[in-house]
Amino acid sequence: MRPILYLATQNKHKVEEISALLKDHFTVRDLSTLAITEEIPETGATLEENSLQKARYIAEKFHVSCLADDSGLEVEALAGAPGVYSARYAGEPKNDQANLELLVKNLVGIAHRRARFVTVLTYFHAGVYHSFEGEIQGEIVEAPRGNQGFGYDPIFQPENEDRTFAEMTLAEKNQIAHRARALEKFKKFLDEN
Repeated sequence: MRPILYLATQNKHKVEEISALLKDHFTVRDLSTLAITEEIPETGATLEENSLQKARYIAEKFHVSCLADDSGLEVEALAGAPGVYSARYAGEPKNDQANLELLVKNLVGIAHRRARFVTVLTYFHAGVYHSFEGEIQGEIVEAPRGNQGFGYDPIFQPENEDRTFAEMTLAEKNQIAHRARALEKFKKFLDEN
């Protein structure tokens, strides 16, 4: 029987992506199985700090092995924004559509649309924390395309691709995406340890 790993997120899309990539290593559970309903604190100034904060919160509260993810979209023309504030770019409460619309609006008339998606994963097990980072370069398209994925997927076109993440299947996205790249490092760590 595979060990249980709790994902320190309430984002069902992240749970789906991560579960698909870790199914050979763990039985993945989301926070609903711990009966947690409150928002996990995310007050860090960096993705790394938020990822660690979320992992620590779940590990200390429930004494379980867990994996936390914090991801951000960094747009060069916007000095790296929305970055660590990607989930709340348009303010509270979190709203993917409002975030996407604000980003598109803020890039109107800007030709330089280079961007990167970054994920930092933090794994807690047996009292120790380990972090893994993944990124993918690309650009922001002028108008949303596709209906797969979530968040900024309809406007992010990865390097060397002619489709946005939202125009790809989950399996296709998981071949190249930032979260998948961080999870590959995590799986390598598991296999070596």
